[in-house]
Amino acid sequence: MCENPTISHLYFDSGWHIQTNAEHCNGVAEFAAEFASEFGMETWGRMIGILHDRGKEGEGFQAHIKRMSGYDPDASSNLPSHHSLVGAKVAHFIPSVDQLYWLSNCIAGHHRGLYNNDELERALEKETLEEISGSLPDIKLHLPEFKLQPEDSSHLTRMLFSCLVDADWLDTERFMSPAHYEKRGQFASIPQLKLHLDSYLNGLHTAVQSDLNKIRTQIQNRCMEEAAQAPGFYSLTVPTGGGKTIASIVWALNHAVKYNKKRIIIAIPFTSIIVQTAEVLKRIFGEDNVIEHHSALNEKVTDERSRLACENWDAPIVVTTNVQFFESLFANSPTACRKLHSICNSVVILDEVQTLPLTFLQPIVEGMQTYSRLFKTSFLFTTATQPLLSGIHNGSSGSVFRGIADGGVREIMPLGFDLHNRLRRVDIEFLKPTFSYEGLGEKISSFRKMLCVVNTRKHAIELFNSLTPLDEVEDFHLSRYMCGVHILSVIDKIKALLKENKKGVRVIATQLIEAGVDIDFPVVFRQISGLDSILQAAGRCNREGKEKIGKTYVFSFDKDRGLGMMGFATDVMKDIISLNPDMDCFDPASISLYYKKLYSRTPYFDKERIGMLQNNPLNCQFEEIASKFHLIDETGINIIVNFGESEKLVKNLRKYGPSRKLSRELGRYSINVPLHLFKSLESGGLIDEPYKGFFFIPFKEQYDLKTGLRVDNSFLEQNFII
Repeated sequence: MCENPTISHLYFDSGWHIQTNAEHCNGVAEFAAEFASEFGMETWGRMIGILHDRGKEGEGFQAHIKRMSGYDPDASSNLPSHHSLVGAKVAHFIPSVDQLYWLSNCIAGHHRGLYNNDELERALEKETLEEISGSLPDIKLHLPEFKLQPEDSSHLTRMLFSCLVDADWLDTERFMSPAHYEKRGQFASIPQLKLHLDSYLNGLHTAVQSDLNKIRTQIQNRCMEEAAQAPGFYSLTVPTGGGKTIASIVWALNHAVKYNKKRIIIAIPFTSIIVQTAEVLKRIFGEDNVIEHHSALNEKVTDERSRLACENWDAPIVVTTNVQFFESLFANSPTACRKLHSICNSVVILDEVQTLPLTFLQPIVEGMQTYSRLFKTSFLFTTATQPLLSGIHNGSSGSVFRGIADGGVREIMPLGFDLHNRLRRVDIEFLKPTFSYEGLGEKISSFRKMLCVVNTRKHAIELFNSLTPLDEVEDFHLSRYMCGVHILSVIDKIKALLKENKKGVRVIATQLIEAGVDIDFPVVFRQISGLDSILQAAGRCNREGKEKIGKTYVFSFDKDRGLGMMGFATDVMKDIISLNPDMDCFDPASISLYYKKLYSRTPYFDKERIGMLQNNPLNCQFEEIASKFHLIDETGINIIVNFGESEKLVKNLRKYGPSRKLSRELGRYSINVPLHLFKSLESGGLIDEPYKGFFFIPFKEQYDLKTGLRVDNSFLEQNFII
């Protein structure tokens, strides 16, 4: 090693260990080139890897790293130590390339995040290249024969950014923490996982075949056959009870083997379903091969290898949330974007796809089309109530949804299978007239086993309090006034009591209970809402087919018109029922009619105008897009409640400050409340701030073990949805 090396990283362990800047940049270039080769841009990955730390060559940075590390405490310089903009400036010398911002923004933002393009231009104008070589690597950039749509450029930039960020962190980790680096990977291959699945299915098929299991086997066989179709967009429409989770994995894994896909990513709307789905997958494939990445994950029970894989999704099966998946697609931060290149050449299952918000449906669909067209990603949409994701649909106020081209989504299950009739185990009845809380409470109190699903947290608490107690019957409340740990523990208890079948169980819940949660009641009540929600609630009725036919009652409160999209969905359903009171809610034609009418009343499919912000290739507003693209409109404030281990965690927060792990753990004990409720609690002296931006209610009396956060009824928001 030369006497005065250009240092990139160093540490002391029985002597100084130095990684030169050339060694680091070459290592990053190799990683980034490998990642970018998945979409034909290997040379681009190599170029940004070589250039990304060019600014470390300057006297200012070298003095900074020597002084801060203790390698040379006396090193000093008046020159700036910031280095990311330098390589971006050098990239602008590359001749005859129209897409220079793909390179420069990735390099400039590899620590702070992608810039808005106009802000990047201003930053580069101020940057000088004093003492830095402006020479370019001898790399000829090759651009694949992309037929780029306007929205593609922003996703290409993020994808290259992902390649660089992950490459940078991996090479740094390889030098600085080799023990951590060696724990990465070490998963079974996709073909090996197929052997696990085949063994599991053989066990199912050799068991006694009931009529229901015969239908499920038929669905699985169909998925196996259709998996050989070309990569693209697919839908799997299976009513509750048809074994949709296993069937979707059968299709995805066989498709992945056929087309040499790298991994399967399952995005799910609710954490309660994620935990349930992950448990099923771990039983089939082994815990080591399934990575969970979501806010409800208990990091105490995860090993280091799993936590490392969550950083970049380098695992064969990843189970995550819709929020994590789609917000990463529109993010600008290094942490959020790091995993994006792992979506390339993968299979993505969107479970309960009907929960995707219509207000963001346009940029979501455009993003998926880019990933399918440029990054070789196959998508599978699974649900019992398939929304209209293809074709062109006119909304209200001149809005238009331009979906996947007609014919672009292939349905795996043909109508001839008649699944909505063959799997029918429930009758749905619409009750008249409307009810008061007391009136409905009196009606449902006569049942010993019953689930009632309502639209708001206010409805849930009021109705729960109106129940008449019965001997040998346990009553439960579920809503987002309960923290995540509490919700999951209550769901587990409900399942256990239903399985024991020794006493009655009555549950009043918001819609957090209805999508995919594996519980079974003989009777279900559902407050009127959209057809998809009604059918999801009906899916918790006679789920195991223990009754000849289950009964789901749809009711209305005296004044229950919801706000926002829930209000539109409720009004559409009321209109359809008024014209056709005997409609078959399970008929695919009824579901299609419902979505057509709902779309026609939707005022916008791109609420935050993401398309306008990203579809100008020369001036994409990456920072602004990231700040606006949020699937869940949580305009309230998160409060940590005193439940379980939260008090102990808050003590650690006071002592050590927040860390990624601690913040995730605290999130499991947090509740999002509207601003006016937060202010009321704060003015009452109930809010503590153990660390800036973290709020805690230390009083155990303020958290009810049945209903969660105690709030005066005057503070409850009439239509604050879960």
